[in-house]
Amino acid sequence: MTYTSRTTALRGALLAVTVLLAAGRAPVQAAPRHGLQGDWLYLTVTRGDSRSSDTRGTLLLCDPPQGHTHAAEACAELSAVGGDIDAIPARSEFCPMIYAPVTAHARGGWKGRQVDYTRTFSNRCVLAARTGDVFALDG
Repeated sequence: MTYTSRTTALRGALLAVTVLLAAGRAPVQAAPRHGLQGDWLYLTVTRGDSRSSDTRGTLLLCDPPQGHTHAAEACAELSAVGGDIDAIPARSEFCPMIYAPVTAHARGGWKGRQVDYTRTFSNRCVLAARTGDVFALDG
């Protein structure tokens, strides 16, 4: 048997096995990779530009609220806007005009939909004014 005929035979066998396996099974739903149920977000805040290594993060779970010191408040704010961080009402705060950028990132699930949020704010005060307690990771 030559190399070419062995390769052809192997490909044919693999194709047959694939067809048999696919025909014998019902459609399978993909299981979530994270294994978490309910409303949850993995939150990070990075100081400086995107190349910075100064990143803090935590897992916010909202059934029951847990994950960081303001979990109950953050979950309440997210519940009020259906998990849409951009829709959190801005707080009226007077923030200094100091450029010390922070990037907020949230990834997770809320009421069965995927959440992926990334925004850079000019400083921590502006971050807190725009996102409430959601990214208040330092206590």
